Amino acid sequence: MRHFPIFIDLRGQHIVVSGAGAVAVAKLQLLLKTEATVCVYGHNPDRRVLGWADEGRINLTCRAIKRDDVIDARLLYAANGDAGEDARVAALGRSNGCLVNIVDNLEDSHFITPAIVDRDPVTVAIGTEGAAPVLTRQIKAANEAQLPRDLGVLARLAKEFRPHAEVLPYGERRRSFWSLFFTDIGPRSLIDGGEEGVRASLQSALEEALGNTEPQGRVTIAGAGPGDPDLLTMKARRALNECDVIVHDRLVAPEILELARREATFIEVGKVPGGPSWSQDDINAVLTEHASNGAHVVRIKSGDPTVYGRLDEEMDALDATGIPFEIIPGITSASAGAAAIKASMTMRRRNSSIRFITGQDVDGFAEHDWKGLAEPGATAAIYMGVRAARFIQGRLMIHGASPDTSITAIENISRTDQKVVSATIATMSNAFEGAGLKGPAILFLGLAPREAIQHTSEFEIEEATAS
Repeated sequence: MRHFPIFIDLRGQHIVVSGAGAVAVAKLQLLLKTEATVCVYGHNPDRRVLGWADEGRINLTCRAIKRDDVIDARLLYAANGDAGEDARVAALGRSNGCLVNIVDNLEDSHFITPAIVDRDPVTVAIGTEGAAPVLTRQIKAANEAQLPRDLGVLARLAKEFRPHAEVLPYGERRRSFWSLFFTDIGPRSLIDGGEEGVRASLQSALEEALGNTEPQGRVTIAGAGPGDPDLLTMKARRALNECDVIVHDRLVAPEILELARREATFIEVGKVPGGPSWSQDDINAVLTEHASNGAHVVRIKSGDPTVYGRLDEEMDALDATGIPFEIIPGITSASAGAAAIKASMTMRRRNSSIRFITGQDVDGFAEHDWKGLAEPGATAAIYMGVRAARFIQGRLMIHGASPDTSITAIENISRTDQKVVSATIATMSNAFEGAGLKGPAILFLGLAPREAIQHTSEFEIEEATAS
């Protein structure tokens, strides 16, 4: 991110615009929404500039800008449409410590002006750092359509009432109060009774919330999916946006955590294969402690929590302390992996079942029905199988599996650094070791990438051969 978005307080400040023609008009249309004093300097003013001056909305001086004109300026816009004059004006601004914007000159500007969706006091600023103006307009149009015109009125009334609502305990109860106001009570009251109706409904809702003294602590156990934020369910996204505490594994993608409420407390309870790890008892204690104190805790796990997520142990701990919980399923890595290589996990006349197995358990490498897995057409998704690849290879070969049977490893499924390694039972251990797989991966026994994916550059494909 080159340009960090901030909101500058312009109440009582001076904004200076050099240029009074068509180039300046577009900027002035936005600047006139602020509470700043806007001073414009330039020859041959556009008729709209003259109109704003006549209305007293700007201070217009019909000459070129001078050094003394920018002494008190908070922001300076060079909008002359002439590169030489804009450079002169920018130099004046920099020498006086102004933040300078040169219209249509990204490289020489201190800041850029975003597209704005105005629901004052709610403001949505949109920018692409000059890369895609068309995309900016599309995003602005989408936000304009999504945000009700009366949202600003509700936000203003909420701001007035905010000191009264602070009698509610900070956290879940207070957020629930405001969430209910903006999604239900506020819009209905505004339609039925205008602003006074909204004020009355706010007071009634607060009295009701104060009378509700039931403990609010709870836990949401959510699946983060395989890593692509677009594969996160809407329900999980809402939970991340509403909670007080987020307890997450190291495998949960940073892009997923970026969607979470920033004021939440983040606790990483990583488990590193062969390295330092949180014990399950410690994780259980974190969940119960924060929920017992009234917090809404989201326990988010990579993939789906019901698939090799040690879900039962956490549910048992919550049940033992009487803490309510819900489970939000996620897209398990097996489903996402099969989609990534464009393969079906079940196919008529090939396999009537698909097994989800693990390469390791608490005692080391996991034992399974190797005879059944070695049969022609058998298909399995093997979690935590990379470190156990040589063990799995040996077990399958001992039980008569064909050495030519396909087995595919997919690392970092659905992420931008996804890697697919296509091998056979005969070549798998050397192939996976040679590929340097370090991230979370799934092995697919009996599945190979569809021919089409081997000719696309979307993801890295490595064809493994016997060494």
